[in-house]
Amino acid sequence: MNQCSISRIQFILTVLISITTSMQILAAESEREPFNDRYCTTCHGTDGKGNEGVQAPRLAGMEAWYLTRQLENFRAGIRGTHPRDIEGIAMQPMAAKLTDDSIVDIVDWIAAWSYTPAEITISGDDAAGRQLYATCATCHGDRAQGNESLGAPALAGQNDWYLVTQLKNFMAGYRGHHPDDTYGQQMRAMAQGLGGEAGIRNVVSYINTLADR
Repeated sequence: MNQCSISRIQFILTVLISITTSMQILAAESEREPFNDRYCTTCHGTDGKGNEGVQAPRLAGMEAWYLTRQLENFRAGIRGTHPRDIEGIAMQPMAAKLTDDSIVDIVDWIAAWSYTPAEITISGDDAAGRQLYATCATCHGDRAQGNESLGAPALAGQNDWYLVTQLKNFMAGYRGHHPDDTYGQQMRAMAQGLGGEAGIRNVVSYINTLADR
């Protein structure tokens, strides 16, 4: 068994442990709404800065409207149900138990977290990435600041490893496959223009230059 396969198995086991821990917390606190700092932060970190080990992205600083949409999509099974979307599968049962009020409370709670751009872990050809990003800028903005009217979240300052994973998932059709995931389907089509892993790393490397650090 090669190192890649071993790492993949370790990743899956870590995700399963995180899910089990969160489910135990929810069961023990059945009289409370299913959100607290031990629930979301199990994977996303106590500071909301993300956890690469379980591919849980930074939540601190993320737009409320985008968080709401994604939690609703996970809850409805619009996201996180493709058998190859390992990261989404880990999140979907977490959101499945949420009520509308819970989602509002979680989003309000996250809004109070301090935001700092994520650390850079990806390197690539920034010049090539800039050319590729010209298409992305149509929705996500010239500074990757996002655009609520187009349903496009900010990308600058997000964990670059998370952006790479999600772009790979869009390109492979693991994300954006559900017929009700309108925005995901748009991204799935746009991701094809990146050409492959090199293009993904290049465009993410360029996005890293757009964050205020």
